[in-house]
This record gives sequence, structure tokens and C-alpha cells, in this order.
Amino acid sequence: MSLGPDDRSGLPSVGGAHVRPGTPDDRDRTPGTGTSGTGTPPGGGAGIGGQGAPAAGHHRDPEGLSLGELFAEVSRDLTALLRQEVDLAKAEAMTSAKRAARGSGMLGGAAYAGGMTLLFLSIALWWAIGNATGYGWSALIVAVLWVIVSAILAVVGRGELRRTPGMSETADSLKKVPSALSPNKG
Repeated sequence: MSLGPDDRSGLPSVGGAHVRPGTPDDRDRTPGTGTSGTGTPPGGGAGIGGQGAPAAGHHRDPEGLSLGELFAEVSRDLTALLRQEVDLAKAEAMTSAKRAARGSGMLGGAAYAGGMTLLFLSIALWWAIGNATGYGWSALIVAVLWVIVSAILAVVGRGELRRTPGMSETADSLKKVPSALSPNKG
């Protein structure tokens, strides 16, 4: 145990963790189990499921257990597994949602910057043409160019939407669900 010069808590530390005097430190624990050297969970409780029942993941010898106790143990283990899977799914979904939100924000910023670029390029084109033809006519020429660009994009976009097949496989499988749920009549 050492008391470092940066330590303001006044507690001695073992391996970087502060230990209060009179409490067991990490050396009294079995690595990776979260239990003391005796094999009991922290707090000395019997675990999930009441008296004498081991916590999920801590199995007793199956030879001395009744069938009911075996099913209870399997049920506890399955419940723990399902909870862990749900927690993992939540964590992955949260990470994916944060990344998607960040990426969407960046794309939105890029679209705004692109729009501003087109605006100022249009103004520059209007100004350049205006020196030769007058500013009223140059504004009309730039507007007509933008109408042509928007018409081309609308025609191409509409064609793409018409070629989109939709969710035909999902619709087909949903049509089959009612017949799969009804009893067979033979």
C-alpha cells in the first residue's frame, strides 16, 4: 500500500484502487468471479432464488438435485442469458443510433453547405452574365438554367421511384400468415 503525492483522499491505495482500513482489498478476491475466496457472492447471500439456491452461473452438483431444482436452475440460467442478450441489444442499438444521428447531422451540414455553394455560384453567374446583357436578363437566364436542372432531376427521380419494387416478399409472407394460423380442414 502506498500513499501517492497526488492522493487527496487520505486513503491508502492498492493497485490504484483506494482501500479503507479494515476492509478486504482485491487480493482477498478470486479473480474474475466477484466473490471472496470462500466462493460466496459479495454480501454472503444465497443468491437469486431464495435460500440455498445458487445464483445464475454458479452450479451445484446435479447428482443431488431433484428434477424441480434442475428445472429451476435452468430457468434461472435462461433468464439471466435473456437479460444479458437484451442488455447487449440495447447497448448496440444505442451505439448505432448515436452513430447514425452523428452521420445524419454531418450529411445535413454538407447539404446546407452545398446549397450555399450553389447559391453563391448562381449569384456569381448572374453577375458575370449581367456585365454583358444587363442584370435583369442575366437573372432570368440563371433562373431558366435552374428550372432545366430541376426538371431533369424530377424526371430521373420519378423514374427511379416507379422502378422501386416495394416490399413484395414481405407482402407475400404476410398474406400466408392467416392460413398458417387457421387449423387445417381436411
